[in-house]
Amino acid sequence: MKQSGLITLAVLLIALPVYSQSSSDTGEAASPPAELSSPAPTASTPITKVEPEHPDKRLFGVVPNYRTVDAAIPFQPLTPRQKLTIASHDSFDWPTYALAGLMTFAMPGEQEAKRYGTGWSGFANRYVRTSADQIIGNMLSEGFLPVLLRQDPRYFRPGIGTFWSRLRSAVSQIAVARNDSGHRTFNTSEFLGNAMSVAVSNTYSPNLRSWYDSSEKLALMVGTDMFSNVIKEFGPDIRRRLPRRHQHGT
Repeated sequence: MKQSGLITLAVLLIALPVYSQSSSDTGEAASPPAELSSPAPTASTPITKVEPEHPDKRLFGVVPNYRTVDAAIPFQPLTPRQKLTIASHDSFDWPTYALAGLMTFAMPGEQEAKRYGTGWSGFANRYVRTSADQIIGNMLSEGFLPVLLRQDPRYFRPGIGTFWSRLRSAVSQIAVARNDSGHRTFNTSEFLGNAMSVAVSNTYSPNLRSWYDSSEKLALMVGTDMFSNVIKEFGPDIRRRLPRRHQHGT
């Protein structure tokens, strides 16, 4: 309970200043393209980004990245079908099952072994539950609830600025989302979707019989999504700095 409360408090403290600026974003959804509203660059004007990036669908070839969009692109709302498509890709893409296996292998404890058994049968028992938690959480927080609440499930990647400003953006977007009008609002879909996922998980997970265990699981799910935003923000920079295996013209 203490850990989950600290995580939630930290997210809200970081995101509150961003949310308080929502009144300044009223014209964001209707802003014209950059090439129509900005003057032509001169020789003395540094160019930090020539054109908006189109993020890879998988970072490093394995990390699902379907929710990421370049923040420099003028905002366009998603249709309900597009929101559900994003949630489906994040839920059923093959790296999701590999991640569930990694989390199942890394997180078992003595109590888990007693509840679910040992060996391959115990691992399979935990793996099915972990996969179900991920799928239900993703579909609720990225698909169904954004459709019902008219919120945008995407991560808007700045891609430029200082390390701390970009980190703050990545963390704050867990608590601050955009609605279909492009205005900032509390990310109800993230917290309510994961809370509903934990409630469903209570029906098939014997280790979630107390409020403490359930709140710890909710904190883990929100924290995992927060870490995912950080990876999506800085992953492309890391990839660009890695040596390339194939050089053209060699």
